[in-house]
Amino acid sequence: MEPQFAIETHGLTRRFGSFTAVENADICVERGSIYGLLGPNGSGKTTLIRMLCGILRPTSGTATVMGYELGPGTDEIKHHIGYMSQQFSLYGDLSVMENLNFYTRAYSVPRAKAAQRIEEVVELTGIHNYRDRLARNLSGGWRQRLALACALVHEPKLLFLDEPTAGIDPVARRALWNLLFELSNRGHTFFVTTHYMDEAERCTHVGYIYFSRMIANGTPAELKEMPEVTPTGLERMRVMCDRQPQAMGFINGLDYVRDATIFGDSLHVLAEEGSGERLRSALADNGFGHVHVDSIPPSLEDVFVTLTRTMDEARSV
Repeated sequence: MEPQFAIETHGLTRRFGSFTAVENADICVERGSIYGLLGPNGSGKTTLIRMLCGILRPTSGTATVMGYELGPGTDEIKHHIGYMSQQFSLYGDLSVMENLNFYTRAYSVPRAKAAQRIEEVVELTGIHNYRDRLARNLSGGWRQRLALACALVHEPKLLFLDEPTAGIDPVARRALWNLLFELSNRGHTFFVTTHYMDEAERCTHVGYIYFSRMIANGTPAELKEMPEVTPTGLERMRVMCDRQPQAMGFINGLDYVRDATIFGDSLHVLAEEGSGERLRSALADNGFGHVHVDSIPPSLEDVFVTLTRTMDEARSV
């Protein structure tokens, strides 16, 4: 019987001399899920992935990946995972098919099966019209699809995607996520790092790493319900009004408001519970046009901004 979790870690830590890159990470990733890892640059995301791939040895803690423990079983793990790095790891002077042929050899795909696997991933990723094009001449979105095809060619059940949509257009981003959902439905598991909140919302579970520490872990809905995100006695509100930049400064000066920021075509405000009408009147009376205020749940961006500020305040003490 296969274990429930594709990835399970306990106290996973990696130090480089006196610098701690990842500290006591506890993660459980269910098979067939899409796990999103968020965090600022330098927070430890890539180091964590490299440990789970067996590229870096942990300083302490334990981890099981696809049923194999990091350490003695590390070499075996590599046969069951795919890794798509931030730079895609493609050879620009090779064609699409030449890159795929190279990766079948790198992953030791049997010769008798290599051609079939290449055709399967070409069809799956929709890159068949670019078979003979050099990788360096592909657009960002198609390079991304080729990189994913290369990571899939040896039939891994777990894929690590390190910021796979960085620097590509919104249409290509959406296309990739549609493909990830399709593969997830087929039983593949994904561990994805991202900076995009809309991508985090699509994940089954989300973790947030900050200054090497995992400070949040759960479904998007669970993270939004964390008590520290909307403390007792406070309420999150959406405010629609004229002259938003000026309104934000005005709102942040009110003594019953904890925080206000522009969010798309509205303002998100954290203020004393039940102060919505008071806030609406204050804005209307001070020339901010027709004002609409309603109560809203926190977004994932609200979650991560709040947790980051809390951690920064604790670090500065």
